[in-house]
Amino acid sequence: MSEYKKLTEQDLAEVAKIVPRERILWADEINEEYSHDELTATPSYPDLVVRATSAEEISGVLKYANKEHIAVTPRGAGTGLVGASVAVEHGIMIDTTLMNHFLELDEENLTLTLEPGVLLMEIYQYVEPKGLFYPPDPGEKTATIGGNISTNAGGMRAVKYGVTRDFVRGLEIVLADGTIMEVGGKVVKNSSGYDLKDMIIGSEGTLAFVTKAILKLLPLPQKAVSLLVPFPTLAQAIRTVPLIVKSKATPTAIEFMEREVIMDAEKFLGRSFPDNQADAYLLLKFDGNNAEDIAKDYDAVAQLCLEQGAIDVLIADTDERADAIWKTRGSFLQAISGSTTMMDEVDVVVPRSKVNEFVEYVHALQDEMKVRIKSFGHAGDGNLHVYILRDDLDEEAWEKVLNATMEKMYAKARTMDGKVSGEHGIGFAKKPYLKEDLAPAAVEIMRGIKRAFDPNNILNPRKVCFD
Repeated sequence: MSEYKKLTEQDLAEVAKIVPRERILWADEINEEYSHDELTATPSYPDLVVRATSAEEISGVLKYANKEHIAVTPRGAGTGLVGASVAVEHGIMIDTTLMNHFLELDEENLTLTLEPGVLLMEIYQYVEPKGLFYPPDPGEKTATIGGNISTNAGGMRAVKYGVTRDFVRGLEIVLADGTIMEVGGKVVKNSSGYDLKDMIIGSEGTLAFVTKAILKLLPLPQKAVSLLVPFPTLAQAIRTVPLIVKSKATPTAIEFMEREVIMDAEKFLGRSFPDNQADAYLLLKFDGNNAEDIAKDYDAVAQLCLEQGAIDVLIADTDERADAIWKTRGSFLQAISGSTTMMDEVDVVVPRSKVNEFVEYVHALQDEMKVRIKSFGHAGDGNLHVYILRDDLDEEAWEKVLNATMEKMYAKARTMDGKVSGEHGIGFAKKPYLKEDLAPAAVEIMRGIKRAFDPNNILNPRKVCFD
């Protein structure tokens, strides 16, 4: 492990020559929120926080940090779940939340250029009144677009539209030595050498610092309908998903959920779900430009679900009805968190045909490990969110059962040709499991890429697969 410089008052003075002192937090000025993300249990404070407003400021800070061998951690809204935005080597944290401006809406090329601190929900609010659509739909709408790019966030609409990578046309980045450069652009396709843009997306801030993004937009679908489908058992619900995927219908989203998680959400939100009597549910969404085409799709899927044993099919064909259902789905993480003292997450992705087998394995694991486990997820793309709950376990018992349970889950996912993370990334917390998943040659190639971008290893050190 590299030894990084511990910052002094002299370093503060040097950084203050680049960024005004009033936008620097030092020592006791640093808020506790900067020491963790949404799930990180052990706090780790940066020595200094820079609230940057431009690529030029970030360039100056990185140039100085690279020369002095100071660790630098990028930070957006801090909504991550794997410690990617936690300053495990202290040093300088660069907060991009003030870089929150829309720079250009190009309606001819259907692109939106913006800074990394813009929140996901602000993108929707900006483009949809103009009849445009940004499809990626991660559950945390208060995340920044920079954070979404950093983890290649997916979300509920990935079944039909894809993930963040599919909607990033170009990036402005700052390299570890302070060099500002552009990768990609407004062009629709590009075969001009190695695709550095796609390499940056999903790299969790370990290769370069994103300071601007050009996003691809689509025309806004004119109509959307959601189906809430209760099933007697989760097995019946999940086994229906491959049949839906194989059908000619193209749902925008296919989510699965269980009654006990819905009840947590009801308690958290203080309102009732439209139906909470069944053990398991599928939640589907269809969108398009006319009601007739959508109706053909959802009628066929509704009939298929009933043939597979669904108790009923509840149709939400107004915004009000659909919003009530999707807001409940969007609250699951907070609701589960509120039901326990501490938790940790596994967001494995497995082939869609294996989702039911993995969920049944998780159910059995609860009894075997004597720990509460709750799950929900994107049945349409095989990405599951599984939460292990601490409840009243003491520290030693919790660490033991958490590590053992995670080992078993990741091992099971490997036997199913699954991967460690579907959308939340690796960060600091999931590194050991990624190393078990990758061939040694793949790890060395990744480390070689890291050395090429960041030879002094100052950018977000000890994240992904780097010690």
